[in-house]
Amino acid sequence: MPIICHVCNDKKALLKRPKTGHALCKECFYWAFESEIHHTIVTGKLFKEGEIVAIGASGGKDSTVLAHTLKVLNERYNYGLDLRLLSIDEGITGYRDDSLETVKRNQQEYDLPLTVLSYETLYGWTMDAIVKKIGKKNNCTFCGVFRRQALDRGAMMLGVNKIATGHNADDIAETILMNILRGDIARLKRCTAIITGDDPSGIPRVKPFKYTYEKEIVAYAYFKKLDYFSTECIYSPDAYRGHARAYLKDLESIRPSTIIDIIHSGEMLSVCQGVKLPSQLKCARCGYISSNELCKACILLEGLNKGKPKLGIGKTSKVTQQLKLSKSEETSCSRGCNKAGACCSKS
Repeated sequence: MPIICHVCNDKKALLKRPKTGHALCKECFYWAFESEIHHTIVTGKLFKEGEIVAIGASGGKDSTVLAHTLKVLNERYNYGLDLRLLSIDEGITGYRDDSLETVKRNQQEYDLPLTVLSYETLYGWTMDAIVKKIGKKNNCTFCGVFRRQALDRGAMMLGVNKIATGHNADDIAETILMNILRGDIARLKRCTAIITGDDPSGIPRVKPFKYTYEKEIVAYAYFKKLDYFSTECIYSPDAYRGHARAYLKDLESIRPSTIIDIIHSGEMLSVCQGVKLPSQLKCARCGYISSNELCKACILLEGLNKGKPKLGIGKTSKVTQQLKLSKSEETSCSRGCNKAGACCSKS
């Protein structure tokens, strides 16, 4: 006997929502999915009328569904937003070049302006070249740092008010677990925020999918027949996040509400008084937001350009001190040589 839709009590149900356990038909699922995202946007006060919003577009399921739903909701509820697509080309052959073709097709379908920035243009390095230097271990550190800064640079170039990212509930729950396992108090404090970077020196980032399950995003894309790129990054299987993801999936199979439960737990966490948190500065070299004198991107680039790619892996403060010492030694020679005074000591 077919299961009838929990909402309309008329049509045959085609899926069971992992978040609620309700069996819904396609049309009711669409409405529930879109209405919940609208509710998140409204209650979280993510946008203001007239704002220019850059959608971080990678061509994957999350960013494709985000672009589609934001366009639908913007028109349905008259948000009054000027939506743009912003893509970052990391320079990963056979992965990013293919996914960018999907973004270009989406740009045509949704009729939204598209801007593409590359690591090579911004930093002088592609991820393929970085992996050749660093190997597959720790390469996600480089990509994550560079990508975050590249999105901000692109947003500044476009003059946008907000950056909308496709981070879903699964992503946020994984990040909470990772920060707990690393003991990263500063990131644990802010990783559940639905709006981040809303200080005077940065462009706010918003997460309309904060409470949206990855499974439902996939189901929505499938039933709507959206065009997205589904291949996983060729360098990500060795990433630390993968272990947190596998653990989370195991928990979810036992208790479906695990993802939302972890997010709510993260929201309730508070830092005790007296715990020292990093202060927000500006990088002395590039001017980007940083918790140290030099931002992580500049430190990583310094290591790559000096042939020491592992220089930036580890505690930023210690690496900054090494760079200061190295700079001091380089300029200590009375003859102005660049050999840390070795030539003068022999004269």
